[in-house]
Amino acid sequence: MWLLSMLTAAIAPGIALLAYFYLKDRYDAEPIHMVARMFVVGALIVLPIAVIQRGVTLGLGDSPLVQAFLVSAGIEEAIKWFVLYHMIYNHTEFDEPYDGIVYAAAVSLGFATVENVLYALLMPATFGSLILRALLPVSGHALFGVVMGYYIGKAKFATGQSGKYLAASFLLPLFWHGAFDYILLVFRNYWMLPIAPFMAYLWIRGGRKIRRANDRSPFRSIPREDEIKMQRIRP
Repeated sequence: MWLLSMLTAAIAPGIALLAYFYLKDRYDAEPIHMVARMFVVGALIVLPIAVIQRGVTLGLGDSPLVQAFLVSAGIEEAIKWFVLYHMIYNHTEFDEPYDGIVYAAAVSLGFATVENVLYALLMPATFGSLILRALLPVSGHALFGVVMGYYIGKAKFATGQSGKYLAASFLLPLFWHGAFDYILLVFRNYWMLPIAPFMAYLWIRGGRKIRRANDRSPFRSIPREDEIKMQRIRP
C-alpha cells in the first residue's frame, strides 16, 4: 500500500500538469492518443539519456557548469527537441501554434514523470520530498517544454523565419534548464532563495507564451483586437 501511494504521488504531478496544458488549448484540442504517445516517448528516452549523460560525465567531469548546462540541460533538451522535430513538426495534427506547446510539454512531462518514479523507488523519498519535486523538477521540465513548444510553433507557422525560431526552440530551453540546475548545484544550502523567484518568473513567462500561442491560432473566429473590443463594450 505504501509503495502504491508513493508511485501515485510520483506520477500524479506529471499527469496533472499535462492535463492543465492540454486544456489550455482554446480552439482545436489535439487527439488524446497523440498527446499520450508523446508522453510515452518522453518516458522511453530516460534510459538512453542516462547512458549518454554517464558517458559525458566520465569524459568531461562533474563541475557544476558542465553538469548543469551540458550533461543535464544540453543532452536532455537536445533529445527532446530531436524527438519533437522528427515526430511532430511535420505531422498533420500540428496545425496551430499552440500544438507545439502541448506536444513539447507531453514529451517533457513523460521524461519528468519517469525521473520522479525512479526517485521514489530508489531514494529515501517522502511525500514532502515528492511534493517539492512536483513544484521544482517536474514543473521545471514542463516549463522548459512550454518554451520549446512555443518557438517550435512559431517556426512551423512563421514565413521565412523558421530557422531562427527552430534555433530558439532548442537554445532557450537549454539556457533556462541549465540555469535551473546550476542554481541547485551551486547554492546547495540556500537554494530556495534564488529558485523561488526563478520558478515564479518561468511560470509568468510560460503563461504569456500560452496566451500568445493561442492568440495566433488560425481557428480563431475573430481577430484578437476585435475580441478585446467586444469584451470592453459587453454589458
